[in-house]
Amino acid sequence: MRGGDSVELTERESHLYLTRRDFQMRLRARGDTLVVDDVLSHGLRVFPLEGGRIVVGRDTLERVPVPKPKSAAAGWQGLIGEYGWEHNTLYIREKDGRLHALIEWFFDYPLEQISENVFRFPNWGLYDGEELVFSRDARGRATQVRAASVLFPRRAVGTEAGETFRIIPRRPVAELRREALAAQPPQETGEFRAPDLVDLATLDPTIKFDIRYATTNNFMSAVFYDHPRAFLQRPAAEGLLRAHRKLKEQGYGLLIHDAYRPWYVTKMFWEATPDSQRIFVADPSKGSRHNRGAAVDLTLYDLKTGKPVEMVGGYDEFSDRSYPNYPGGTSLQRWQRELLRDVMEEQGFTVYEAEWWHFDYGEWQKYPILNLTFDKIPAGTARK
Repeated sequence: MRGGDSVELTERESHLYLTRRDFQMRLRARGDTLVVDDVLSHGLRVFPLEGGRIVVGRDTLERVPVPKPKSAAAGWQGLIGEYGWEHNTLYIREKDGRLHALIEWFFDYPLEQISENVFRFPNWGLYDGEELVFSRDARGRATQVRAASVLFPRRAVGTEAGETFRIIPRRPVAELRREALAAQPPQETGEFRAPDLVDLATLDPTIKFDIRYATTNNFMSAVFYDHPRAFLQRPAAEGLLRAHRKLKEQGYGLLIHDAYRPWYVTKMFWEATPDSQRIFVADPSKGSRHNRGAAVDLTLYDLKTGKPVEMVGGYDEFSDRSYPNYPGGTSLQRWQRELLRDVMEEQGFTVYEAEWWHFDYGEWQKYPILNLTFDKIPAGTARK
């Protein structure tokens, strides 16, 4: 940032983007520098310097910390969401204490509020001074918005806050269970480390657990685990503990949903899930990183209240809101999502491309696919 000027650098799907004056541009590497190069703009150069500085065009900017945002205004909650169609989606989101319209995929405009349901585009850009008029239902939730004289209906995305996303399994769960228990994991060749699964409940009493698959409160509405426990291979467990301690410095703790998962459960998930949603479940023919004890599903909780924080989308929600770079929601939701990602990545984990809550430990491929039920995990090994 320099004076009133600022830029934001973000990574999305292995690409780097520069946002300046509410316009997002893709960067590409060119020699020892970066250059804006996409279908809408070209030529602006970005030079990295020492000390957390960059040169953008003629400006030298210093890295500044992003403070924790305040909660969005209560009256805006019913407006935030997606509107329009798959080919032309309008995102209404909160950013920097203002309601924003992200429209035509690249243009992010701060809005001026005129009344409860009427907002206005800024006096520049593609929609100079045009109005956005929201229509709400009896609950105060917008059902549509007329933006620049075009009517955008609300898109159904994910679930309501606090609700659990659910599917209708393609076959009865009991049938899937019998079939999965009778099957065998894929045979692998090569050398693997001996499993050394650690019970995460032994790491730190302030780590919380909500093991959904030991209950019916999950996307398949069925119990998969006999015990609400979570295990990771020792190096991953140690990294998880370091992440938890780092987060405590900022008033947060980790809440674990799942970790090691027997292979037969992965097979049940795969066979139950419609083809169009299988990006959210692992292919049993290849095995899951959960099966290797090197992946964990988790979120943050507030140390003061003991309650989980609100993220942009819910755990195990099969929707676009689950993507780690989904642009919608509020500043606080996105900031908390990025905090979790940053701290976990510092400790050797990588976020899964389709799930903000799923983190793979860096050496996951060095462990074999396992199909042990929790009661078969040696107690001594689990609690070293």
